[in-house]
Amino acid sequence: MGITAGKNAPAGFRRILVVEDDALLAMSIEQALMDAGAGEVILCSSTEEALASLRDHRPDAMVLDVHLADRDDGWALAELVNEVGPRPPRIVFSTGAPQDIPQAIAELGSVLEKPYDPADLIEAIRGPERRGLFSLLRKS
Repeated sequence: MGITAGKNAPAGFRRILVVEDDALLAMSIEQALMDAGAGEVILCSSTEEALASLRDHRPDAMVLDVHLADRDDGWALAELVNEVGPRPPRIVFSTGAPQDIPQAIAELGSVLEKPYDPADLIEAIRGPERRGLFSLLRKS
């Protein structure tokens, strides 16, 4: 698990959790986030690592690979973090198969189809907040 620090994080996005099992892609995402001013990027290559990190750190945003080597439903982490606490992190799904994400889950965040431009990732993290199913249910 790699942790790096930067100085000019966008407001509210100091800590970003990246769950990606492709090491080269994870490092590329980390570099793009650091270049954009992220304060801390935590890399996890499995669901187990991500859960351990979530116990220790509350991220402001998460970049989730949908198909991880240890699980084929990386979106389950998005469901989990949206259920705990009043301010869930911003979610960005990173996938080669966006059609595999159930519609109600995809509404929890932005969906980027691999390969994507790092600028699209930064825009998804900084862009307007998406309102997903659980957020709508909480308000009703």
